[in-house]
Amino acid sequence: MKIYLTASGIQLQNQQGLVCSVPGNWDDFINQKNLFEVCSMHLLNGLQAKIDNPLCPIDSQEIWAAGVTYLRSKVARMEESKESGGDTFYDKVYDAERPEIFYKGNRLRSVGTGGKVRIRKDSMWNVPEPELTLFVNKQGELAGYSIGNDMSSRDIEGENPLYLPQAKVYDAAAGLGPCLLVSEKPLAPSTVISMEIFRHDESVFHGDTEISQMKRSHAELVDYLTREMSFPAGVYLMTGTCIVPDPPFTLQSGDSIHITIEPIGTLIQTVA
Repeated sequence: MKIYLTASGIQLQNQQGLVCSVPGNWDDFINQKNLFEVCSMHLLNGLQAKIDNPLCPIDSQEIWAAGVTYLRSKVARMEESKESGGDTFYDKVYDAERPEIFYKGNRLRSVGTGGKVRIRKDSMWNVPEPELTLFVNKQGELAGYSIGNDMSSRDIEGENPLYLPQAKVYDAAAGLGPCLLVSEKPLAPSTVISMEIFRHDESVFHGDTEISQMKRSHAELVDYLTREMSFPAGVYLMTGTCIVPDPPFTLQSGDSIHITIEPIGTLIQTVA
């Protein structure tokens, strides 16, 4: 079951393509208990229709992110931070009990499908990071899934791990969408995350992985995020990536980023 935020309000869509609109505001609707059952009841009166142009599925939610949850990410972060002496930080956090979790943004910093993400003017090495994104409701329960694009300035983070907030948090640095998926069962470990980048209509990068390659469980990440923080409107949590273009690749203005996670869909964004 997919929940879209559109210019005309909230719209639901099931696997058969039935669509219905529901009253209410985004924050209240997605934080209801038993959200899958609520959506199913609404869709009893659904019709075959198209979703209006979807917006970024966020209102008062914050966006947080977990890092170094895949072995490939650990290796890449160690390589780029070796000169600063920060490589040992990433080595340790991969094996540590406590995960790396950092603030990524909010509605002001986020961009939906069809929108434009940005790269920093003071960075020479910028990449998208495709990530399965969890929605945790105000009760602290894992209630749904979306697709995240954790835009990152690799050279800034590599220069010094303490520069992480500047490398990760800036205007239009958090891609999210195209919808919020709710289901009766958790996503299967074999679920594939794939990313393809196009430049002048030609593919310049493609990579994919399965979420089974994550070292940490979703429940573990949710537990650490919500231990000492409350989220009255719920929160999105990006879960890390191992699909990172190797240097010297860096994003350029006009590049088109396509991130697909079925059954959620495809998040498509252009570099401003």
